[in-house]
Parts: sequence; C-alpha cells; structure tokens
Amino acid sequence: EVQLVESGGGLVQPGGSLRLSCAASGFIFSLYTMNWVRQAPGKGLEWVSRISRDGSSTSYADSVKGRFTISRDNAKNTLYLQMNSLKPEDTAVYYCVKDGSKGQGTQVTVSS
Repeated sequence: EVQLVESGGGLVQPGGSLRLSCAASGFIFSLYTMNWVRQAPGKGLEWVSRISRDGSSTSYADSVKGRFTISRDNAKNTLYLQMNSLKPEDTAVYYCVKDGSKGQGTQVTVSS
C-alpha cells in the first residue's frame, strides 16, 4: 500500500522559510518521479514541482521558480521541498504525489 506522509508545514511570516518533508513507503521510491502540488483555500490543485527518479532533473511552476527547491533522498525514501522567500499567496495545503496517490498534506500559512 502506497503511503505518503507530509510534514514540516506551519505558520511563517512573509519572507520566511520552511522545509517540507514527505516520507514514502509501500513502493520502491527510487523508481518514481515525484511531485509536490498544493491547494490554496477555495482553489483547485496547483502543480508546484517535479523531480526525476535519481534527482538529476527538476522543474518548477513559474510561481515558485527561484524560491523553492525540490530534492530527494532515495536512501531515506524521503522527498523534500525547501521553500524560501515565502509569500502570502503560497498559503496552501501541500501534498507530495506519486502517480495518482497523495498524502494527507501539510498546511503552510504565510501571514504577518
């Protein structure tokens, strides 16, 4: 059974940083491209970032490019999202995604 458990969210002031983690289990993590998506209040899911199986290739939505960094540790079966220079519009529930599966999400709130 695929399990994805996100953590690391919280309340942060504009300009601040957070590092999200996603612990994966139930599948061979290193064989899958992984994604982060987010859902802001009252809005649909928005793709944020993608990382290749070995971490050598990454891509980002224009809205986060230059501020967010996706990474992974295949030895620890963990996906990360380093978020810097956070803006109020980054407020959302963040999910890690493997194919059609996602976890319960972690709330990120950017507010002064």
